[in-house]
Amino acid sequence: MFVLMLTTFNYIVIRSTKNLTFDSVTTIPKNKVGLLLGTSKYLRNGYINLYYKYRVDATVRLYKAGKIAFVLISGDNGNTNYDEPSTFKEDLIKSGIPADKIFLDYAGFRTLDSVVRAEAIFGQSSFTIISQKFHNERAVFIAIQKGMRAVAYNAKDVSRRYGIRVQLREYLARTKVFIDLLFGINPKFLGEKIEIK
Repeated sequence: MFVLMLTTFNYIVIRSTKNLTFDSVTTIPKNKVGLLLGTSKYLRNGYINLYYKYRVDATVRLYKAGKIAFVLISGDNGNTNYDEPSTFKEDLIKSGIPADKIFLDYAGFRTLDSVVRAEAIFGQSSFTIISQKFHNERAVFIAIQKGMRAVAYNAKDVSRRYGIRVQLREYLARTKVFIDLLFGINPKFLGEKIEIK
């Protein structure tokens, strides 16, 4: 029964977001803001996290192609020693995106928080999500369910062997999305509005 539930929810997410995630900067529609979903820069073994690296690369491609004008980085800043948004910002600036085009959301503890706060705090009801495809599908699905208009740009994925644990965890995350929506779960924090301009 549990496996059937996982499979069903996964299918619904994929079907609902079909044609809303893009692999090409040529075909993806323009949006004012790209919502970059956070992750850690380094793995526990000290090596660079390829999910992080490829998301930086994807964001730079979108910006330089003129498909987004601003970047909203949403990630975890749960303690003083861990700050996903600021780390991303440093690398985006090094890659040529001006600092004044980058906004930070320090309360993107979960994908739901990041998506909902993009509208509730930063005033964006239409935006481009940037992450790997499996993550983008879930984020776009949340946006749709919350009445937003979102598309997504798929950063390069990692090898199946490298990311097998992440892929398995994604099945559980998609199931949790339905539970969150059913019970009307909101972001952990909201706060004062911030205008992106």
